[in-house]
Amino acid sequence: MTINLILEVILSLIAIFMAIVFHEVAHGFIASRLGDPTAKSGGRLSLNPLVHVDPIGTILVPLTMAVVQLIAPAARPVFFGWAKPVPVNPNYFKNPFRGMLIVALAGPGANLILAAIAALVGRVVFAVVPHLGVTIALRQGLGGNALHAVFYVLGMFVIYCVILAIFNLIPIPPLDGSRVLTYFLPPEGRRIMLSLERYGFIILIFILFLGGLDFIFNGISPLWGWLLGPQWLYAVFA
Repeated sequence: MTINLILEVILSLIAIFMAIVFHEVAHGFIASRLGDPTAKSGGRLSLNPLVHVDPIGTILVPLTMAVVQLIAPAARPVFFGWAKPVPVNPNYFKNPFRGMLIVALAGPGANLILAAIAALVGRVVFAVVPHLGVTIALRQGLGGNALHAVFYVLGMFVIYCVILAIFNLIPIPPLDGSRVLTYFLPPEGRRIMLSLERYGFIILIFILFLGGLDFIFNGISPLWGWLLGPQWLYAVFA
């Protein structure tokens, strides 16, 4: 165990917490815009991570994975987690199923938009600052280490935003993809999807146990690799 690994674990946890919070706030914000005051009245439109903490998904799961990573380190710390779902009451929407479709797409959509913005900002900085990649890669002095930390968090934020967006579009309750699929199903199909809600968490755990997260991570790595670009990837993650 090295100090660099410990720092990477801490920075990775910061990045995933940021991605999760933005995801949930996006759900609540769009629901509020569509007429549902539930999230706003419950204080869930805040970017303060404490109001979104789920004891299991935000604390226990990521910290357990962090401990495992420190004991048996892999090539790069990769974590998974979730926040307390933002409450949404579709009865406030003019069209409940259409409203839930828009709210469901808001979380993954926000993650992808933020990933693109963060990646664009980072790549512009790399392009206009001479020798920045070398300074970060070599971690020259206090400034080099600080820059490495900043671009590591920003890079992992891009990665986790992409992972969260794609994972949440899987059409299994309670993921956002199930809301999207439900909108396009006939009434009988909608009833089946709603009946699966009680088993959704068990199904997800089973998928994760079978390596579903690794499959998604490996499958979409070209996407976040393209977003970050070779200079960023080499300077921070090589």
